[in-house]
Order: sequence, then structure tokens, then C-alpha cells
Amino acid sequence: MSDTAPAAKPLVGLAPPPEKWPTLFQQFDNTGNPFETLPRVIYETPVVRAKSMFGVSVMVHDPESVRRVLLDNVANYPKEEMSNRIFTAMFGEGLLSAGPEMWKKHRRIMAPAFAPAAVASYAATMSDAAQAFADRWAQRESPDVDIAEEMKAVTLRIICGTMFSGDAPELTALAGTALGFTRDALNFGIMDLLPVIGPIRMRAKTQALHDDFSAMDGAIYRMIAERRSNLEGAPSDLLTRLIAAKDPEGGPGLSDQEIRDELITIFEAGHETTAVALTFTWYLLAHHPEVEAKLHAELDRVLGGRMPTGDDLHDLAYTRQVIEEAMRLYPPAPAVTGRRAVAADELAGVPVGPGDRVMISTWVLHRHRTLWDDPETFDPDRFSPERSAGRHRFAYMPFGGGPRICIGLGMAMQEAVLILATLAQRFRPRMLPQNMKISARITIAPVGGLKMRLERREPTKVAA
Repeated sequence: MSDTAPAAKPLVGLAPPPEKWPTLFQQFDNTGNPFETLPRVIYETPVVRAKSMFGVSVMVHDPESVRRVLLDNVANYPKEEMSNRIFTAMFGEGLLSAGPEMWKKHRRIMAPAFAPAAVASYAATMSDAAQAFADRWAQRESPDVDIAEEMKAVTLRIICGTMFSGDAPELTALAGTALGFTRDALNFGIMDLLPVIGPIRMRAKTQALHDDFSAMDGAIYRMIAERRSNLEGAPSDLLTRLIAAKDPEGGPGLSDQEIRDELITIFEAGHETTAVALTFTWYLLAHHPEVEAKLHAELDRVLGGRMPTGDDLHDLAYTRQVIEEAMRLYPPAPAVTGRRAVAADELAGVPVGPGDRVMISTWVLHRHRTLWDDPETFDPDRFSPERSAGRHRFAYMPFGGGPRICIGLGMAMQEAVLILATLAQRFRPRMLPQNMKISARITIAPVGGLKMRLERREPTKVAA
């Protein structure tokens, strides 16, 4: 496959010298994607150490070194204080922000709710929501859509349905408002790092987040109380599973506050990231008709125009590969939460000192010259079993890595495959003229959305 991924900007040259490179936080004052402005050497060198006005930064993109930071020597690399404050303001004490002991407790209690059998039980809800969305597209008067907003809408509907069943419509409306406010509030820049002004700004943003989530919190606590009062007759959705979950080590289950925090975490992490993955999947398919044709051939062969179900997931292998490759080029979360070294260490021969800031960018890792052939080329076949064999587990991390890898990985991939299979059978979104730019905060997004035109497609029934 010779076509390169569109809008993959050429890597910046080696000037200025490393000691003059801005840190990522300095670059976040811009509206674009700071990872596209990093010097070329970072995409070619396993570990790079550089000094700036904020101290020493160590950028790590060697899989073994990433493993050491996130797994083997994780105690030496705790999350930065600012990152913890941001996530706590957003999620409370959910899995993304909880301290080590609380995280271990929550993870073991929640694990059954995200086990393969539990995830499979959500497939029908996902397929039904995707089919309803396809019908809605078919009834539109105008074929022009913002595909980024459309993917947020369908994933929000699905996450609410799998989490709250019959109460999904109320939560969908409340969550859409709250999450939109959160995205706007996460515009952090250089002012947030200053000694006096930074804490004041953080307190104001934290209070604003708490205030904006108040309506959604009220609805969630009401639902928790209603479910607890009649747990035996409750639907088998995620809310019920979390309320009923027991600690396998004999400790107490999750409190109402802990359930609320985990539900908000799943809302943010699950809804937003899956929508981003699908947005850039459509973007890439529109620019690569040969990949789109191969995808359609699989959908026609496996489904023949019918709605996909959980039983089809095994046979939709190429559909999954398309999504995996889209997340390689456009990882929804372009960076792992920053770490601060506690004690001296060494990563790929590069010294790390106490207090050094350690950064891992999935955007860079997924495009690193030492890890991928033709890394800016969109090639879903690189995720075939044959070509994936032997790939280092820390070379590809769209869902993070180490003990805190996303608990909803299986659920997110199932959802993305079912949505893509449902919509791609009936529509071929085509790009409208625009200059697509990417902004990067906690997740990436096309600036101003992604305008596309929906073309109808008739699935071909392939004889068995």
C-alpha cells in the first residue's frame, strides 16, 4: 500500500538544538497538535533527554523503557501532581485518578463487569443503537454532517444505554451538556503552571467542573438509590453490575460516591475516545478507497446487509484492523499522563534524575521510525495476525499500558466494530472541502469538526 495518511505533516528538522526545545506544556498554549511540531530526532531516537526553563524532560519511546516506566519500575514514576488534580476534578476518585490502594480495590471489584461474558452481553444494545443511528442518517434532509459530532452522539447514546438501560435518554442529555463543558474547561496553558496564578486558576476550574456536573450527579445518585431498593428486578446494565459487585478479598463493595466516580470516568474515557477513533477512521477511509473497498467486501461477505451482532465480531477481522490502524495514526489519547521520577534511574542508557519529568507520547510511539515500517502509511494489514506476531506489547498503546491499561478495552473495541460495520454497510461518508487541523488536549479532535457528505450504499449479498 503506497498511499500515506492524509494530513500527516512532515517531521520537523533537527534545529533548534535540544536544550532549546519547548516542553509540551508550553506548546499546549497553541490550538494545534504539539506532537506534530516535535523535532525529527524524537521520532528516530528511543529516549531523548532535554532541558528547558521547567527542568529536565525525558521523552521515552522505546518499548522496553516504556515498560519499565509503566510496569517494571512503576513505583519510581508516579503521575505528576497537576495531572492528578486535573483528573480528580473531572472524575473524582475513579480508576483514572485513584491512588494505588483505592485503584487496586476498584479494579478487582469492577473486573467482572468488564469480563468477556459481560462485554458480550452489551452487544445487542450497541447494535440496536447503531442501527437506529443509521436509520436517522437515512431520514436526513441534508446529506452533509459533522462526522465528529455524529460519532460523539452515537457513542454517547450507546454508553448511556449500556450503563443505564431505560434511564439512558435522561442521562444522554445531561451527559452531553456536562462533557461539552469539560472539554472547554481543559484548555490548560502556561498560566496554569505559574506558582501563584496556577493554583488559583485550578481551584476555579475545579469548582466550575463540580458545579456543571451537579445536575448529572443528582440524576446518578437518584438512579443508584432506586437500583439499590430493587436490585433483583433491575436490568443487567453496568450500573446494576457495579452496585451488586463484591470485593473478592472480602472487603466492602463500592459506595455510592465510588460508583458515581467510576460512572463519570467511564462516560468521559469511554464515550469520547471511541468517538475520536471512529471520526479518524472515517477520515482515513475517505482518503483510501482501496481500504474502503476491502472493508465493504468483508461487510458484504459476513453480513450481506443485515445488522451485525456480537456473534459476527470474530468474522469482522479486517473491520477491526481498520480501526486499530486508525488508532495507531490518530491515537485518541495522544500522550500518557506525565510522570516525575522519584529516584535516579536509567532508560535505554539515558540517565534519569530525581524530579525529572518523564513523558510518553502514544502519537510519537505509533509513528516512531524504529518501530514501524512506513509509519505514516495507512495500512490496516499491519494488524493482521501474521504481521502482528512478535510486536512488542508496549509499541502500540491506544488504551494505555501497564497495570492501569484501560479496563474498558474490550468493550470499546466491540462498540467501535459494531458501529463501523453498521454504518459502513449503508453509507460512504465523503470529505467536503476543508483544511483539517488537529487539536490535542487530553484527547485529539479535528478543529472545527470534520465535515463530510453521506453517500448511500447498497450492500451486496454474497452467496455463501
